[in-house]
Amino acid sequence: MLNRQNKPVIGISCGDLNGIGIELIIKTFSDNRMLEFCTPVVFASNKVINFYKKTLPEINFSFQVLKDIARPFPKQVNIYNCWDEDVNVTPGQQTEAGGKYAVRSLAAAVEAFKAGHIQGLITAPMHKNNVQSESFRYTGHTPYLKDVFGVNEVVMLMCAENMRVGLLTEHVPVKDVAAYVTRQAIVKKLQVMRESLQVDFGIDKPRIAVLGLNPHAGDDGLIGKEEEEQIKPAIKEAKQNNILVFGPYSADAFFARGQYEKFDAVLAMYHDQGLIPFKSLALGEGTNYTAGLPLVRTSPDHGTAFDIAGKNKADETSFRQSVFFSVERLEQRAEHAFNRSNPMKRMSVSMLTNAEDEKIDEG
Repeated sequence: MLNRQNKPVIGISCGDLNGIGIELIIKTFSDNRMLEFCTPVVFASNKVINFYKKTLPEINFSFQVLKDIARPFPKQVNIYNCWDEDVNVTPGQQTEAGGKYAVRSLAAAVEAFKAGHIQGLITAPMHKNNVQSESFRYTGHTPYLKDVFGVNEVVMLMCAENMRVGLLTEHVPVKDVAAYVTRQAIVKKLQVMRESLQVDFGIDKPRIAVLGLNPHAGDDGLIGKEEEEQIKPAIKEAKQNNILVFGPYSADAFFARGQYEKFDAVLAMYHDQGLIPFKSLALGEGTNYTAGLPLVRTSPDHGTAFDIAGKNKADETSFRQSVFFSVERLEQRAEHAFNRSNPMKRMSVSMLTNAEDEKIDEG
Protein backbone atom coordinates (compact mmCIF):
# COMPACT_ATOMS: atom_id res chain seq x y z
CA MET A 1 0.00 0.00 0.00
CA LEU A 2 1.02 3.61 -0.49
CA ASN A 3 2.59 5.44 2.41
CA ARG A 4 4.12 8.82 3.06
CA GLN A 5 7.61 7.36 2.57
CA ASN A 6 6.58 6.06 -0.85
CA LYS A 7 4.63 9.01 -2.15
CA PRO A 8 2.84 8.63 -5.48
CA VAL A 9 4.13 10.61 -8.43
CA ILE A 10 1.21 12.63 -9.75
CA GLY A 11 1.34 14.03 -13.28
CA ILE A 12 -0.44 17.32 -13.97
CA SER A 13 -1.40 18.53 -17.42
CA CYS A 14 -1.44 22.32 -17.63
CA GLY A 15 -4.68 22.80 -19.56
CA ASP A 16 -5.29 25.79 -21.80
CA LEU A 17 -2.33 28.16 -21.54
CA ASN A 18 -4.68 31.15 -21.46
CA GLY A 19 -7.05 29.73 -18.84
CA ILE A 20 -6.72 29.47 -15.09
CA GLY A 21 -4.99 26.07 -15.01
CA ILE A 22 -1.42 27.17 -14.38
CA GLU A 23 -2.54 29.73 -11.81
CA LEU A 24 -4.33 26.91 -9.96
CA ILE A 25 -1.21 24.75 -10.06
CA ILE A 26 0.96 27.53 -8.66
CA LYS A 27 -1.48 28.39 -5.91
CA THR A 28 -2.02 24.76 -4.93
CA PHE A 29 1.64 23.80 -4.68
CA SER A 30 2.84 27.05 -3.18
CA ASP A 31 1.81 25.32 0.05
CA ASN A 32 4.79 23.04 0.70
CA ARG A 33 2.65 20.76 2.83
CA MET A 34 1.19 19.37 -0.40
CA LEU A 35 4.56 17.77 -1.08
CA GLU A 36 4.05 15.52 1.94
CA PHE A 37 1.29 13.70 0.05
CA CYS A 38 2.67 13.36 -3.46
CA THR A 39 5.48 14.25 -5.84
CA PRO A 40 3.97 16.50 -8.54
CA VAL A 41 5.23 16.56 -12.12
CA VAL A 42 3.76 19.40 -14.19
CA PHE A 43 3.82 18.82 -17.94
CA ALA A 44 4.26 22.27 -19.42
CA SER A 45 7.14 24.71 -19.97
CA ASN A 46 9.09 26.53 -17.31
CA LYS A 47 8.77 29.68 -19.44
CA VAL A 48 4.97 29.57 -19.19
CA ILE A 49 5.15 28.74 -15.49
CA ASN A 50 7.38 31.78 -14.93
CA PHE A 51 4.97 33.97 -16.91
CA TYR A 52 2.15 33.18 -14.51
CA LYS A 53 4.42 33.21 -11.50
CA LYS A 54 5.11 36.91 -12.21
CA THR A 55 1.36 37.61 -12.13
CA LEU A 56 1.24 36.23 -8.58
CA PRO A 57 3.98 38.23 -6.82
CA GLU A 58 2.69 37.60 -3.31
CA ILE A 59 2.84 33.81 -3.73
CA ASN A 60 6.06 31.97 -2.90
CA PHE A 61 6.34 29.22 -5.49
CA SER A 62 9.50 27.34 -6.43
CA PHE A 63 10.15 24.45 -8.75
CA GLN A 64 12.81 22.29 -10.35
CA VAL A 65 13.09 21.68 -14.08
CA LEU A 66 12.98 17.94 -14.55
CA LYS A 67 15.27 16.65 -17.31
CA ASP A 68 14.90 12.93 -16.61
CA ILE A 69 11.20 12.05 -16.34
CA ALA A 70 12.15 8.82 -14.56
CA ARG A 71 13.83 10.66 -11.68
CA PRO A 72 11.57 13.37 -10.25
CA PHE A 73 12.70 15.40 -7.25
CA PRO A 74 10.65 14.02 -4.33
CA LYS A 75 10.52 17.22 -2.27
CA GLN A 76 10.02 19.69 -5.11
CA VAL A 77 7.45 20.70 -7.67
CA ASN A 78 8.82 19.25 -10.90
CA ILE A 79 8.31 20.97 -14.26
CA TYR A 80 8.83 18.71 -17.25
CA ASN A 81 9.29 20.77 -20.41
CA CYS A 82 7.04 19.41 -23.15
CA TRP A 83 8.21 22.12 -25.55
CA ASP A 84 11.18 24.48 -25.75
CA GLU A 85 9.90 27.17 -28.08
CA ASP A 86 8.52 30.49 -26.87
CA VAL A 87 4.74 30.63 -26.84
CA ASN A 88 2.64 33.78 -26.83
CA VAL A 89 0.54 33.59 -23.65
CA THR A 90 -2.55 35.82 -23.66
CA PRO A 91 -4.62 35.17 -20.53
CA GLY A 92 -8.35 35.19 -21.17
CA GLN A 93 -8.05 34.75 -24.93
CA GLN A 94 -9.18 31.65 -26.77
CA THR A 95 -6.32 30.99 -29.18
CA GLU A 96 -5.06 28.13 -31.32
CA ALA A 97 -1.84 28.03 -29.31
CA GLY A 98 -3.72 27.69 -26.03
CA GLY A 99 -5.38 24.50 -27.25
CA LYS A 100 -2.37 23.12 -29.11
CA TYR A 101 -0.10 23.13 -26.08
CA ALA A 102 -2.86 21.89 -23.77
CA VAL A 103 -3.04 18.77 -25.93
CA ARG A 104 0.75 18.45 -26.03
CA SER A 105 0.87 18.58 -22.24
CA LEU A 106 -1.88 15.96 -21.92
CA ALA A 107 -0.25 13.61 -24.44
CA ALA A 108 3.11 13.86 -22.67
CA ALA A 109 1.50 12.99 -19.34
CA VAL A 110 -0.23 9.95 -20.84
CA GLU A 111 3.05 8.70 -22.29
CA ALA A 112 4.71 9.17 -18.90
CA PHE A 113 2.05 6.98 -17.29
CA LYS A 114 2.40 4.29 -19.94
CA ALA A 115 6.15 4.27 -19.28
CA GLY A 116 5.53 3.85 -15.54
CA HIS A 117 6.82 7.27 -14.49
CA ILE A 118 3.60 8.63 -12.94
CA GLN A 119 0.80 6.87 -11.07
CA GLY A 120 -1.99 9.43 -11.29
CA LEU A 121 -3.05 12.28 -13.54
CA ILE A 122 -4.71 15.59 -12.70
CA THR A 123 -5.93 17.52 -15.72
CA ALA A 124 -6.27 21.29 -15.61
CA PRO A 125 -9.16 22.59 -17.75
CA MET A 126 -8.87 22.89 -21.50
CA HIS A 127 -11.37 24.38 -23.96
CA LYS A 128 -13.27 22.00 -26.21
CA ASN A 129 -13.12 24.23 -29.29
CA ASN A 130 -9.51 25.24 -29.64
CA VAL A 131 -8.09 21.77 -29.01
CA GLN A 132 -9.66 20.42 -32.18
CA SER A 133 -7.15 19.30 -34.84
CA GLU A 134 -6.50 16.44 -37.23
CA SER A 135 -4.95 14.46 -34.38
CA PHE A 136 -7.41 15.47 -31.64
CA ARG A 137 -11.10 15.07 -32.43
CA TYR A 138 -12.51 14.74 -28.95
CA THR A 139 -15.06 16.70 -26.91
CA GLY A 140 -12.89 16.60 -23.80
CA HIS A 141 -10.44 14.66 -21.66
CA THR A 142 -12.73 11.71 -20.95
CA PRO A 143 -13.29 10.42 -24.52
CA TYR A 144 -9.64 11.05 -25.36
CA LEU A 145 -8.42 9.01 -22.39
CA LYS A 146 -10.88 6.23 -23.20
CA ASP A 147 -9.52 6.05 -26.73
CA VAL A 148 -5.83 6.39 -25.94
CA PHE A 149 -5.98 3.62 -23.34
CA GLY A 150 -8.18 1.41 -25.49
CA VAL A 151 -10.73 0.63 -22.78
CA ASN A 152 -14.24 -0.55 -23.57
CA GLU A 153 -16.07 1.97 -21.40
CA VAL A 154 -15.46 4.79 -18.93
CA VAL A 155 -17.72 6.89 -16.74
CA MET A 156 -17.47 10.57 -15.94
CA LEU A 157 -18.09 10.40 -12.20
CA MET A 158 -18.59 13.60 -10.23
CA CYS A 159 -17.65 13.04 -6.60
CA ALA A 160 -18.21 14.98 -3.38
CA GLU A 161 -18.50 14.15 0.31
CA ASN A 162 -22.19 13.33 0.11
CA MET A 163 -22.79 12.12 -3.45
CA ARG A 164 -21.36 10.57 -6.60
CA VAL A 165 -23.06 11.22 -9.94
CA GLY A 166 -22.11 9.37 -13.11
CA LEU A 167 -23.21 10.34 -16.62
CA LEU A 168 -24.55 8.08 -19.35
CA THR A 169 -23.92 10.81 -21.94
CA GLU A 170 -21.46 13.66 -21.50
CA HIS A 171 -21.05 16.45 -24.03
CA VAL A 172 -23.98 15.56 -26.27
CA PRO A 173 -26.58 18.07 -27.54
CA VAL A 174 -29.86 17.65 -25.65
CA LYS A 175 -31.76 16.97 -28.88
CA ASP A 176 -29.54 13.91 -29.48
CA VAL A 177 -29.50 12.45 -25.97
CA ALA A 178 -32.40 10.00 -26.43
CA ALA A 179 -30.55 8.17 -29.21
CA TYR A 180 -27.78 7.32 -26.73
CA VAL A 181 -30.14 5.99 -24.07
CA THR A 182 -29.94 2.28 -24.87
CA ARG A 183 -30.05 -0.85 -22.78
CA GLN A 184 -26.52 -1.84 -23.80
CA ALA A 185 -25.04 1.57 -23.02
CA ILE A 186 -26.67 1.74 -19.59
CA VAL A 187 -25.52 -1.77 -18.62
CA LYS A 188 -21.94 -0.98 -19.64
CA LYS A 189 -21.90 2.20 -17.56
CA LEU A 190 -23.35 0.39 -14.55
CA GLN A 191 -20.71 -2.34 -14.80
CA VAL A 192 -17.91 0.25 -14.81
CA MET A 193 -19.47 2.15 -11.91
CA ARG A 194 -19.87 -1.02 -9.84
CA GLU A 195 -16.26 -2.06 -10.38
CA SER A 196 -14.92 1.43 -9.68
CA LEU A 197 -16.94 1.76 -6.49
CA GLN A 198 -15.48 -1.54 -5.32
CA VAL A 199 -11.86 -1.05 -6.40
CA ASP A 200 -11.41 2.73 -6.17
CA PHE A 201 -13.72 3.50 -3.24
CA GLY A 202 -13.67 0.29 -1.20
CA ILE A 203 -17.45 -0.32 -1.29
CA ASP A 204 -17.99 -4.09 -1.51
CA LYS A 205 -21.69 -4.01 -2.46
CA PRO A 206 -22.43 -0.58 -3.91
CA ARG A 207 -26.00 0.57 -4.39
CA ILE A 208 -26.56 2.50 -7.62
CA ALA A 209 -29.62 4.54 -8.57
CA VAL A 210 -30.62 5.16 -12.18
CA LEU A 211 -32.54 8.25 -13.24
CA GLY A 212 -35.20 8.33 -15.93
CA LEU A 213 -34.79 10.39 -19.07
CA ASN A 214 -38.23 11.97 -19.28
CA PRO A 215 -40.29 14.00 -16.80
CA HIS A 216 -41.74 11.76 -14.07
CA ALA A 217 -39.54 8.95 -15.46
CA GLY A 218 -41.92 8.63 -18.39
CA ASP A 219 -45.11 8.05 -16.37
CA ASP A 220 -45.36 4.44 -17.54
CA GLY A 221 -44.87 5.42 -21.16
CA LEU A 222 -47.21 8.41 -21.26
CA ILE A 223 -44.31 10.90 -21.44
CA GLY A 224 -41.75 9.10 -23.56
CA LYS A 225 -40.93 5.45 -24.16
CA GLU A 226 -37.25 5.30 -23.19
CA GLU A 227 -37.89 4.19 -19.62
CA GLU A 228 -40.07 1.24 -20.70
CA GLU A 229 -38.07 0.22 -23.76
CA GLN A 230 -34.47 0.84 -22.66
CA ILE A 231 -33.90 1.92 -19.07
CA LYS A 232 -36.02 -0.65 -17.22
CA PRO A 233 -34.70 -3.58 -19.31
CA ALA A 234 -31.16 -2.33 -18.60
CA ILE A 235 -31.83 -2.27 -14.87
CA LYS A 236 -33.27 -5.79 -15.05
CA GLU A 237 -30.19 -7.06 -16.93
CA ALA A 238 -27.83 -5.36 -14.50
CA LYS A 239 -29.60 -6.99 -11.57
CA GLN A 240 -29.18 -10.37 -13.27
CA ASN A 241 -25.44 -9.54 -13.34
CA ASN A 242 -25.50 -9.06 -9.56
CA ILE A 243 -25.38 -5.27 -9.63
CA LEU A 244 -27.44 -3.64 -6.87
CA VAL A 245 -29.24 -1.13 -9.07
CA PHE A 246 -32.55 0.65 -8.53
CA GLY A 247 -34.87 2.91 -10.52
CA PRO A 248 -35.61 4.56 -12.78
CA TYR A 249 -36.29 7.59 -10.61
CA SER A 250 -37.79 10.90 -11.58
CA ALA A 251 -34.79 13.23 -11.43
CA ASP A 252 -36.51 16.22 -9.82
CA ALA A 253 -38.05 14.34 -6.90
CA PHE A 254 -34.97 12.14 -6.49
CA PHE A 255 -32.73 15.07 -5.67
CA ALA A 256 -35.34 17.32 -4.04
CA ARG A 257 -36.27 14.63 -1.50
CA GLY A 258 -32.68 13.67 -0.75
CA GLN A 259 -33.00 10.13 -2.11
CA TYR A 260 -29.43 10.32 -3.43
CA GLU A 261 -28.24 9.99 0.16
CA LYS A 262 -29.44 6.37 0.18
CA PHE A 263 -27.13 5.33 -2.65
CA ASP A 264 -23.41 5.04 -3.27
CA ALA A 265 -23.75 6.52 -6.74
CA VAL A 266 -26.32 7.79 -9.23
CA LEU A 267 -26.37 7.32 -13.00
CA ALA A 268 -27.87 10.34 -14.78
CA MET A 269 -28.90 10.19 -18.42
CA TYR A 270 -27.33 13.45 -19.57
CA HIS A 271 -24.94 16.21 -18.54
CA ASP A 272 -27.18 18.84 -16.96
CA GLN A 273 -29.52 16.29 -15.38
CA GLY A 274 -26.59 15.15 -13.25
CA LEU A 275 -24.38 18.21 -12.92
CA ILE A 276 -26.97 20.83 -11.97
CA PRO A 277 -28.06 18.99 -8.80
CA PHE A 278 -24.49 17.90 -8.13
CA LYS A 279 -23.16 21.44 -8.15
CA SER A 280 -26.16 22.63 -6.16
CA LEU A 281 -26.23 19.96 -3.47
CA ALA A 282 -22.69 18.59 -3.19
CA LEU A 283 -20.95 19.14 0.13
CA GLY A 284 -17.31 20.18 -0.10
CA GLU A 285 -15.50 20.73 -3.35
CA GLY A 286 -16.46 18.48 -6.23
CA THR A 287 -13.98 16.38 -8.18
CA ASN A 288 -14.34 14.95 -11.67
CA TYR A 289 -13.13 11.33 -11.68
CA THR A 290 -12.85 9.09 -14.74
CA ALA A 291 -13.89 5.59 -13.71
CA GLY A 292 -12.72 2.67 -15.82
CA LEU A 293 -9.19 3.79 -16.69
CA PRO A 294 -5.94 2.01 -15.78
CA LEU A 295 -4.69 5.27 -14.25
CA VAL A 296 -6.30 7.45 -11.62
CA ARG A 297 -7.43 10.63 -13.38
CA THR A 298 -9.06 13.54 -11.59
CA SER A 299 -9.80 17.15 -12.42
CA PRO A 300 -11.51 20.13 -10.78
CA ASP A 301 -15.23 20.52 -11.46
CA HIS A 302 -14.92 23.74 -13.47
CA GLY A 303 -13.64 25.00 -16.82
CA THR A 304 -10.99 27.34 -18.17
CA ALA A 305 -12.66 30.48 -16.73
CA PHE A 306 -11.21 32.80 -19.39
CA ASP A 307 -13.06 35.73 -17.81
CA ILE A 308 -10.80 35.71 -14.73
CA ALA A 309 -7.62 34.21 -16.22
CA GLY A 310 -4.44 36.11 -15.37
CA LYS A 311 -6.22 38.28 -12.80
CA ASN A 312 -5.25 36.38 -9.63
CA LYS A 313 -8.93 35.61 -8.98
CA ALA A 314 -8.97 31.83 -9.47
CA ASP A 315 -9.88 29.73 -6.42
CA GLU A 316 -7.65 26.65 -6.20
CA THR A 317 -9.83 24.78 -3.68
CA SER A 318 -11.30 22.31 -6.17
CA PHE A 319 -7.91 21.73 -7.78
CA ARG A 320 -6.34 21.03 -4.39
CA GLN A 321 -9.16 18.62 -3.63
CA SER A 322 -8.41 16.85 -6.91
CA VAL A 323 -4.88 16.23 -5.66
CA PHE A 324 -6.08 14.75 -2.38
CA PHE A 325 -8.73 12.74 -4.19
CA SER A 326 -6.13 11.29 -6.56
CA VAL A 327 -3.89 10.20 -3.69
CA GLU A 328 -6.86 8.64 -1.87
CA ARG A 329 -7.92 6.66 -4.93
CA LEU A 330 -4.37 5.37 -5.45
CA GLU A 331 -4.24 4.28 -1.82
CA GLN A 332 -7.60 2.55 -2.15
CA ARG A 333 -6.52 0.73 -5.32
CA ALA A 334 -3.36 -0.43 -3.57
CA GLU A 335 -5.37 -1.66 -0.59
CA HIS A 336 -7.81 -3.47 -2.86
CA ALA A 337 -4.95 -5.20 -4.70
CA PHE A 338 -3.27 -6.12 -1.42
CA ASN A 339 -6.47 -7.59 0.02
CA ARG A 340 -6.85 -9.80 -3.05
CA SER A 341 -3.23 -10.84 -3.27
CA ASN A 342 -1.79 -14.18 -2.16
CA PRO A 343 -3.47 -14.92 1.23
CA MET A 344 -0.29 -16.58 2.54
CA LYS A 345 1.67 -13.38 1.89
CA ARG A 346 -0.97 -11.32 3.68
CA MET A 347 -0.93 -13.76 6.59
CA SER A 348 2.85 -13.50 6.81
CA VAL A 349 2.71 -9.71 6.84
CA SER A 350 0.03 -9.81 9.53
CA MET A 351 2.05 -12.23 11.66
CA LEU A 352 5.18 -10.10 11.36
CA THR A 353 3.24 -6.99 12.29
CA ASN A 354 1.70 -8.70 15.32
CA ALA A 355 5.12 -9.98 16.39
CA GLU A 356 6.58 -6.49 16.21
CA ASP A 357 3.63 -5.14 18.24
CA GLU A 358 4.22 -7.80 20.89
CA LYS A 359 7.89 -6.86 21.15
CA ILE A 360 6.94 -3.23 21.64
CA ASP A 361 4.45 -4.18 24.35
CA GLU A 362 7.03 -6.36 26.10
CA GLY A 363 9.60 -3.57 25.91
